[in-house]
Amino acid sequence: MFQIYREPSFNRRYRVVYFTELDDHNRESEINDAMRGEHIFDGYLRNYTKEEAKRVVAGILERLNGGESLAPAEIEGRLKPFMA
Repeated sequence: MFQIYREPSFNRRYRVVYFTELDDHNRESEINDAMRGEHIFDGYLRNYTKEEAKRVVAGILERLNGGESLAPAEIEGRLKPFMA
């Protein structure tokens, strides 16, 4: 499971958290950061396409942080081939 969110802090950057990849030492802080942020999109990725999906997510974040506006439907369309 993953979530794309926007930080609530000053810089308001878009970020992603992959919940299934969190370790004990960063789990609580990463989840808290995501919960404080503005929810943009979430879902489940298929394990066998996860690495390619992460590259697509990175591209989405780059576009969002570059100032583009992407609707959740557009994000879903880009990630649909990788989602469970």
